[in-house]
Amino acid sequence: MQLVFSDAQFWEDFLPLTFTRPVAEMRCGILTFSERWQKLLDSSEVSYLTEDYLQEKFKKYELKESLFIVPNFLPSENFLNQIKDLQLGEALVYKDELLAVRINMENFSLNQISKMTDIEEEVLFFNHPTDLFTYNEKAIDFDFELLTNGRASAELSSTNGFLGDAKDLFIEEGAEIEFSTLNTKTGKIYIGKNAEVMEGCNLRGPIALCNDSKFNLGSKIYGATTVGPHCKVGGEVNNIVIFGYTNKGHDGFIGNSVIGEWCNIGADTNSSNLKNNYAIVKLWNYKAEKFVSTGLQFAGLIMGDHSKAAINTQFNTGTVVGVAANIFKNGFPPNLIDSFSWGGMKGDEKFKLEKAYEVAELAMARRKVPFTEDDQNILKTIYENY
Repeated sequence: MQLVFSDAQFWEDFLPLTFTRPVAEMRCGILTFSERWQKLLDSSEVSYLTEDYLQEKFKKYELKESLFIVPNFLPSENFLNQIKDLQLGEALVYKDELLAVRINMENFSLNQISKMTDIEEEVLFFNHPTDLFTYNEKAIDFDFELLTNGRASAELSSTNGFLGDAKDLFIEEGAEIEFSTLNTKTGKIYIGKNAEVMEGCNLRGPIALCNDSKFNLGSKIYGATTVGPHCKVGGEVNNIVIFGYTNKGHDGFIGNSVIGEWCNIGADTNSSNLKNNYAIVKLWNYKAEKFVSTGLQFAGLIMGDHSKAAINTQFNTGTVVGVAANIFKNGFPPNLIDSFSWGGMKGDEKFKLEKAYEVAELAMARRKVPFTEDDQNILKTIYENY
């Protein structure tokens, strides 16, 4: 069965993280939403209904019978079974939002829906970038059970200190952990395949360190934190989500934040996650075109793909950084840093597009990932239109 992941009306709500990806490709917990649904529904046939400029990279659906899903929620077991049992023309609705429908994409129309069933139980739904770190503990718990049920963890080396219940720690094959402390009393800890926890690290769950990523020497990691694949993280972090392929390898603090792919956080960079007056944090909302209350007292940094922060950068509470920004000037950057900003301050010139291509290609080559024509066209569209 073909899965069709729809951005519905949520794509704008997750900017700048979705400038470069569909909603389904965001990470929270251990997995991306796409990866999670593929496992839940036992299907690897995936396609997307997304923005036109993203559709060349992210496969468009084929014109055949499909399961159409709005992906940014965690289903209960009962809800999941209802999705699996859907027949052609049947749909599931939650708070007036169509979440799943079995439909023929050859003539996609709501007129094809013959039966709509309202979901009356509470659903953990992700509406904003801050939800990714706010609900990350629940997502880690969900994915931990999904990935580890019925499997045995690799053994934890005796050089380490451990607190908690062993069932809440899972170490994948090839992972290395030596002379560190791991505490699962506060939440589960998942260490991915070929990941490394270097000596002197202190991990306090819930934590997900995904495949081929590293916690550098002496790192202090508080949950709920997710570090996606192929990352390096050091210093101190608290309740952050990194999608993947990003480095924050040195000292400095980041908390209550979401960082995309191919970013680099310079040494001794810090991000405030609490205002001096303890007020509720506002964040820039691209859809509303203004700063909007998050309802949260703790909110740090939201950073789009390919952005870079120089050493000793000091981010204000509630800062939003677009795509491919290069932040290096003295003083506190503003709470909104435009995509392709060259410097990071308001009114700075834009990073030249060809130079942005060059940096992206060099950064991706270090991880043996090609910078494709599709990637180039995505950056060009963001540069010219956003």
